[in-house]
Amino acid sequence: MSTNGCAHLSSFKAAKGSQPYRLIHSSFVACSSVEERKRKAHSCICYTCRQHGVRLHSCLQCVYFGCYGAKHIHEHVRMKKHFLAVDLSYGAVYCFQCGDYVYDTELESIAKSDKIKAARSLGMREYFCPWEPTNCEIELLKRNPKRKRITENSTIGLRGLINLGNTCFMNCIVQALTHTPLLRDFFLADRHVCHFEDDPSMCLVCEMARLFQEFYSGNRAPHIPYRLLHLVWTHARHLAGYEQQDAHEFFIAALDGTNGISNSNPHHCNCIIDQIFTGGLQSDVVCLSCNGVSTTIDPFWDISLDLGSKKTNNASGDSSNSNSIDAESDDCEATSLLDCLERYSLFAVVNHIGTIETGHYTAYIRQHRDQWFKCDDHLITKASVQDVLDSEGYLLFYHKQILEYE
Repeated sequence: MSTNGCAHLSSFKAAKGSQPYRLIHSSFVACSSVEERKRKAHSCICYTCRQHGVRLHSCLQCVYFGCYGAKHIHEHVRMKKHFLAVDLSYGAVYCFQCGDYVYDTELESIAKSDKIKAARSLGMREYFCPWEPTNCEIELLKRNPKRKRITENSTIGLRGLINLGNTCFMNCIVQALTHTPLLRDFFLADRHVCHFEDDPSMCLVCEMARLFQEFYSGNRAPHIPYRLLHLVWTHARHLAGYEQQDAHEFFIAALDGTNGISNSNPHHCNCIIDQIFTGGLQSDVVCLSCNGVSTTIDPFWDISLDLGSKKTNNASGDSSNSNSIDAESDDCEATSLLDCLERYSLFAVVNHIGTIETGHYTAYIRQHRDQWFKCDDHLITKASVQDVLDSEGYLLFYHKQILEYE
């Protein structure tokens, strides 16, 4: 793609200005309103073949849409001698005399403004658009050539949390959530769309997004999560107050407050919380008369395990000492520990010290592959793998080693 535009586009702008491009980009590329999106869906067809082309272009000099792949726009150029066209998918200007897409600073500014308006109309924040340095910022970058690089030994993302009065139960869960790999990538990519149009300050997910920005900003000073605490009290009244609460109960309340429901199917949510944390417990009931099978799948966010004092299965997967029941099927097999270890990786451990009524919560967080840190409210200290293994482990957080894509 050319970087400095072309003489043909400059001549066109000198005669017609930038208004033709502004109208095309606003109405048929960015579509910053519901009406414009409907108009695009209805009107964006090739004027020659009447099909919705994959690479549809609009003539910049008259009202004509044509397919680029089928060369209908090329035929229009040959007949009308209109050599400039706009790609309706991306808004780029193509000059048929230069045989290339051409760049223009003014048109790029118009396109960026339209994208911001479109993002706002969809509920996205303005900084969803990619950052491009201004001339002043380019000069600053030239004068400061040093760049901060995140190495394998970097501890960016580790940050203490101030205890606001028996809020250690919240702090340890926040540490686990902010170090959940997929959740971290989601929020740092600014993928959240706020649905609290009247009062965005009441959106718990927006606050989580701000929390991720705080954790990964490089600031090492302990963060004060007072806004998060207020929103949790608002969304989960049973957790309001300064009494000691249960970390697991807060975890469920946090997921419930940040979980969105799919409009198309309320029984199947496709939000990021559901994709990361929700599993399915399948129950099959077999009719002894007709052998029909009735299957029910119940969603869950966690699995409660009763761990005995002794290990019943060895690590090699030998199930000779496992608990057994009488069954006629020969297809039942015990899942080995090694199978689970290859599929899931531990990245956070929440511990509780004390009694049911009172006590203190801490968390172990894994950074990179084998670096562990103990998070005790505002204190962050280095920990060993053995420290993690020796802890009791009230809540264990795992992530998949390999992700499946549908």
